[in-house]
Amino acid sequence: MTESAAALSGVLPVFQTPYLADESIDFETLAHEIDWLFHQGSDGIVMAMVSEILRLSDREREQLAEQACRSASGKGPAIISVGAESSHTAEGHARHAEEHGAAAVMAIPPVSIRVEERELLEYYRRLLEVIEIPVIVQDASGYVGQAMAIAFQARLLDEFGPDRVLFKPEASPIGPRLSALRDATGGRARIFEGTGGLALMDSHQRGICGTMPGADLITAIVPLWEALEAGDLDRAARIHEPLCALVSLQGSLDGFLAVEKHLLIRQGIFRNEIVRGPRGFVLDEETRHEVDRLFDRLTEAASDA
Repeated sequence: MTESAAALSGVLPVFQTPYLADESIDFETLAHEIDWLFHQGSDGIVMAMVSEILRLSDREREQLAEQACRSASGKGPAIISVGAESSHTAEGHARHAEEHGAAAVMAIPPVSIRVEERELLEYYRRLLEVIEIPVIVQDASGYVGQAMAIAFQARLLDEFGPDRVLFKPEASPIGPRLSALRDATGGRARIFEGTGGLALMDSHQRGICGTMPGADLITAIVPLWEALEAGDLDRAARIHEPLCALVSLQGSLDGFLAVEKHLLIRQGIFRNEIVRGPRGFVLDEETRHEVDRLFDRLTEAASDA
């Protein structure tokens, strides 16, 4: 395994994108968020779906990627999501990410059309051929796009090798499909968990190399990961129980955005809860109260554990 691929492991949270009142990106708060994540023990950072990349212009995506790589420099790897509706655009994002110091890129397939497997293979081949850093293949079909066949993912790894192709599978059922990918690649696949921590205990026993949760729960995810790595399942379970209850309230991409930004305000990281609309989920007062109650329980569990 190359040094660059080995560095991609542990807890790598997906940061949220903060906005000013006019919905332009608040780069000052973003830098503060990333510094805080590393201070809390993150092994790296990720710009991905809950960074609202699908709601940004191409120029904004590049600006966000540049800031993320700059803020992570000297602290840990930055992974930049580059998936787009065309291979041409995805290639441009990938080149830009590599030029600005990204340790890896991550790519979902196009989401506006149903892509035949031969077209999807060409999409990922083009990304892998225009850059030298690893590409994380993200099956985000739990909330956007279509599920990828296990054999297709294994074929990509066989063609380019485990130092170049990594995975973040989010198709249901998470656990069995994760094990199927592990087995289809003879255990060579480096796989990241992507359920916000909901399936982290189950996924860990199936051989994942890391997790990509939201930034808001980092103070619980880091000790949970450490407990799992140490084999302390009792400690892990005490943290995981309230974590699952909290994450299960979110239920959709917009649900994650609303809850995560609310909790980042609670922790003094964000100044507002602005999410670019239109939104499919709005945090009402009853849900907000339950989120706060569960977050208090989780904070206590993580501290006691």
